[in-house]
Amino acid sequence: MKVALPISLSEEERQTLTSWSRGRSTPARLVLRAKIILAAAAGVRNKDIAQQCGTSKPTVARWRTRFAKLRLAGIERDASRPGRTPAISGKVVEEILRKTTQEKPSGATHWSTRTMAQEVGVSKATVQRVWSSHNLKPHLHKTFKVSNDPQFAEKLWDVVGLYLNPPEHALVLSCDEKSQIQALDRTQKSLPMVPGRCGTLTHDYMGHGTTTLFAALNVAEGVVIGECMPRHRHQEWIKFLKRIDAATDPALDLHLIVDKPATYKHPKVQRWLARHPRFHMHFTPTSSSWMNLVERWFRDLTDKRLRRGTFRFVPQLIQGIEGYIDHHNNTGKGFQWTAKAEAILEKVRRARATLDKTHSV
Repeated sequence: MKVALPISLSEEERQTLTSWSRGRSTPARLVLRAKIILAAAAGVRNKDIAQQCGTSKPTVARWRTRFAKLRLAGIERDASRPGRTPAISGKVVEEILRKTTQEKPSGATHWSTRTMAQEVGVSKATVQRVWSSHNLKPHLHKTFKVSNDPQFAEKLWDVVGLYLNPPEHALVLSCDEKSQIQALDRTQKSLPMVPGRCGTLTHDYMGHGTTTLFAALNVAEGVVIGECMPRHRHQEWIKFLKRIDAATDPALDLHLIVDKPATYKHPKVQRWLARHPRFHMHFTPTSSSWMNLVERWFRDLTDKRLRRGTFRFVPQLIQGIEGYIDHHNNTGKGFQWTAKAEAILEKVRRARATLDKTHSV
């Protein structure tokens, strides 16, 4: 017959166990273990302790032995347990990872759980677990574009310098055009949003003409100068430049950030700019329209007013755009650029180095 180990407690251990046994902010499992040890220290037999605490005799014996060997630390934390034996071998996991990242399935551009499961000989649930644990998502991809502009650095410093350190007695205006905005009418009535169901729009539509929005964003104040025109040629740009000239303080220089240099190289545009020396043009690098802050405002316009809008004719579309501009100018605030030129250049250098080492897929 196995004899239970005698338990003796120091005063500090007794105080700690008593505190735990009262259950104040103490996990239930630790309350039970503390009561077991206190009863054992009082000389109560395991059988009686089990009956008093509403547990089994083997449980009492286990925690009594753990305390005798490890003291308070032995009952405060559970003993470590071996993990479950992996359902698949490490070689199979490595094969799934290798194929996912280095190969393509026959007749497709990317793997699915079913095609990978068939290829490797496991279940699709197993493939999904491996992908999830390694944060692999073959069904997703991101687009990118690294500018090949030979003057990228110079233009970057110029534009970011205007955002971070605008010149005194001058306005910085981010300018661009949003062309071919369609007046779209849905083919069927839309259903309103109700509790438990989102609003609906038909996926098809009827077009009723287009307009082009020219916009100049005052970066410091967030105010937008906008005008809708039927076309987007150099004649319309000159007309819009005149609108900017009339809408701004004539005592201030105007620094315009644009991303379409071809428009401004037209001889008539050049002659107009020569006659208005307070206009200073600054061009974003090729394929870097993200650097033009008015593009962020265009995104908001699309999300908040155009994408879900219904317009039965172009004048109604123009009225909706102008209404959004008025509301924005009354409630908007300035745009703040935070990225430093050095950080952008370093990111571009890393991207180029990665592209140079990677084979095209």
